[in-house]
Amino acid sequence: MKFTPGRERPLPRLPGRPLQLKARAALKQGEVIAYSTESCYGLGCNPLDVRAIRKILAIKARPNHKGLIVIAADVGQIRHLIRPLSAAQYAELARYWPGPYTFLLPASRRVPPALRGKHDKIAVRVTAHGEAAALCRSLGTALVSTSANRAGQQSLKTARACQQAFRQRVLTLPGRIGKRRKPSTIIDLETGRVLR
Repeated sequence: MKFTPGRERPLPRLPGRPLQLKARAALKQGEVIAYSTESCYGLGCNPLDVRAIRKILAIKARPNHKGLIVIAADVGQIRHLIRPLSAAQYAELARYWPGPYTFLLPASRRVPPALRGKHDKIAVRVTAHGEAAALCRSLGTALVSTSANRAGQQSLKTARACQQAFRQRVLTLPGRIGKRRKPSTIIDLETGRVLR
């Protein structure tokens, strides 16, 4: 694998404290949030909340078998979602994270099928987007991260567009997307195969 790590992580601008508390409460209640990521707005929820994952799939009209990506502020936030890795594998991941690289890693037994789809691996990324990373830290959890749009349609780029599209179905947080034009690269760590 020959990739150049991305270390964007701009200075984070988090929503105000009241909105952070509202987002935390929404996640606990199985709700969906929309937030800024590297290239577009994303829809997210607690990665272990099956009810919330199903809401995202319904909002997007996305097939259940595809699986969803999870982003985190650091490896510690995704450790419970993956099976144990070797020191060499962690060292390999450290070359690319934080960055725009999503890796397929063996899913732990805790990962619900609604999250991984038909796969036995889970797609995870330690994000280089400062606001998304700060949000994960503030909420104390990794987040499901899938583009904010209906399947097959253009990804939404602003909070306003999300509010207009999703209304009360989603709690939209203010933010600025990153400068990337394309979604993250997806790599199977075990085989080195690039899937996107």
